[in-house]
Amino acid sequence: MSSCKLSLPFLISVILIYILFKKYSGNSPSAGQWVPVVFWHGMGDSCCNPLSLDRVKKHIQEELGPDKQGKKIYINSLKIGNSFLQETMNGYFMNVNDQISEACAIIKNDSQLSYGYNAIGFSQGSQFLRAVAQRCPEPKMLNLISIGGQHQGVYGLPHCNYPDHSFCDNIRRILNAGAYLSWVQDYLVQAEYWHDPLNEEEYKERSVFLADINNEKKINIDYIKNLQSLNNIVFVKFNNDTMVMPKESEWFGFYSPGQVVNITDLWNSKLYIEDRLGLQKMRKDGKLHFLAVDGDHLRFNWDWFLSEIIHPYIKNMTI
Repeated sequence: MSSCKLSLPFLISVILIYILFKKYSGNSPSAGQWVPVVFWHGMGDSCCNPLSLDRVKKHIQEELGPDKQGKKIYINSLKIGNSFLQETMNGYFMNVNDQISEACAIIKNDSQLSYGYNAIGFSQGSQFLRAVAQRCPEPKMLNLISIGGQHQGVYGLPHCNYPDHSFCDNIRRILNAGAYLSWVQDYLVQAEYWHDPLNEEEYKERSVFLADINNEKKINIDYIKNLQSLNNIVFVKFNNDTMVMPKESEWFGFYSPGQVVNITDLWNSKLYIEDRLGLQKMRKDGKLHFLAVDGDHLRFNWDWFLSEIIHPYIKNMTI
């Protein structure tokens, strides 16, 4: 009787293949499975607030129902913090770049997102998720949906409806005097996307977050490549927004440099004309979509959300 001896390298190879198979085979997608979704909440909110994002999550799962595998759509509502209070406070006082790094780690370590996901940002969570798309291309973000995001930043007070506009401008100048101090940029989230149209050069030089992801400091080719790899970006603007100043920032517009009255839209902006984010090609490829809805900040009708967001960009996509 002849004996068969297995070499040590062969045995090691078999063991490694087995380990890899066990590790990844359970995560592989099946045909007809919903593409998972990542949420990022806005200022003053949290991942799992039963009155906001948790409610939206449940509505989406009820609307779509089970996929062909009998499973509800998987939604990871990003939690940046160890508790409800800490997460809410981090939306004000945790450096945005640190938040992006933590979000990227959460997404990368979530096995259910391994084969790609759609992203829905609410208010400031929108520009944060765009930073995730630009900085962390793996796993792949497919569609980015921005609900009232401030992609050119803000220069105004929430709900500043004072009859004398000079009052609001004076308060803005007081805020702006400290917005670009290094310790303020390091710790105050809203300062990191504060955009002063009266002093564009200081904004570009000292903004630690927004000026970077908008490629206004220098051109980061990876940001362009990663953004262009998205299937679609949907920008939702609220026509009666009293929270975001100016509301046109939700469509990538902003105050024309040197004043705070007239607005320059995206197409006439330096960012677009110089193609600092590669948006010209995305527009040509039909990847940019602009929706407007009547109402104040994040005040949308559920039927509108289903017909304009969920059905075109979430329901029609399966792995």
